Amino acid sequence: MAGSTFGTVFRITTWGESHGKALGVVVDGCPAGLPLDEQDIQRYLDRRKPGTSSLTTPRREDDLVEILSGVFEGRTTGTPISLLVRNTSQISRDYNEIASCYRPGHADYTFDAKYGFRDYRGGGRSSGRETVGRVAAGAIACKLLEQMGVKVCAYTRSIGGIEADLSRFDADAILSTKTAMPDRDADQKATAYLEQARAEYDSVGGCMECFVTGVPAGIGDPVFEKLDANLAKAILSIGAVKAVEIGDGTAVSSRLGSENNDSFRINDGTVTKATNRAGGILGGISDGDTILIRAHVKPTPSIFRTQQTVNRSGQEIDLQIKGRHDPVIVPRAVVVMECMTAVTVLDAMLLNMSARLDRIVDFYRR
Repeated sequence: MAGSTFGTVFRITTWGESHGKALGVVVDGCPAGLPLDEQDIQRYLDRRKPGTSSLTTPRREDDLVEILSGVFEGRTTGTPISLLVRNTSQISRDYNEIASCYRPGHADYTFDAKYGFRDYRGGGRSSGRETVGRVAAGAIACKLLEQMGVKVCAYTRSIGGIEADLSRFDADAILSTKTAMPDRDADQKATAYLEQARAEYDSVGGCMECFVTGVPAGIGDPVFEKLDANLAKAILSIGAVKAVEIGDGTAVSSRLGSENNDSFRINDGTVTKATNRAGGILGGISDGDTILIRAHVKPTPSIFRTQQTVNRSGQEIDLQIKGRHDPVIVPRAVVVMECMTAVTVLDAMLLNMSARLDRIVDFYRR
């Protein structure tokens, strides 16, 4: 199976299935000397683990991470870092009835079309549980970026039609509300809306947003390795994400150029912009402003209503899904977006170290 590796210098490979013995990731390209222990990673995994509120699947997993290699005496060694999280709460019998049919909105049919065989227990590799490895790797990327003065922060922008008021942005609320919204009033409204959808055996979609500060101008490449293109690929690779915007995103298509361009200014001898409609990226390269990414997430496809589908024998049937499922994906996906953004930005910054001859010469002449 191709496609489980992401990145060029800071390179991650995730592995494992929803109902296998464990999941994990191998991180290659992390420099030696970064202080790192399991708690640095655990606090990120705790943000995405199931069973933490009434808005998440009741599947109970501690998601305890084990560092198997690449760290010695509390510091990275520069060798591959292998991380493992064991599955402890699988109930595979919940999926017996869908072994021979295809759940609407899931990857069951496409997996069968590609491989002629699939792990039907919770979706296997296409399960949201695969993101355990992404988050573990992203925790390392975030810590490394912090050493360089770069901050990555993601949050829930909206759930259904309920949107956070960013003029009341509360960073603490992201980590303490059920919805991961930075607005506690919007969180209460969204929670009530989600409880109503759950009572009606339905699910809800939403929008996540992520900003990155501290990235200098000049990161990224102008053609196939554009920073915004790689960010879009990273975020779209998260299950259930159906659209990604950079900066003002789709709003730019209805504007005039005079309305959309960000004017340049000089501030204390540094080039800045009067506005940031571009979202911190021009021509695929960072411009030194805040990078802003937005991701739109579909409703959880596993709903407890009767749905129409087909089985592998080609018969049309009715299906009622069993098991343990989130009424909304967004709150637990926020940290996944944050981590995939961090991995992408860090990889681009490490690649950029070889972009200019003068800096290479200066470094090795020291």
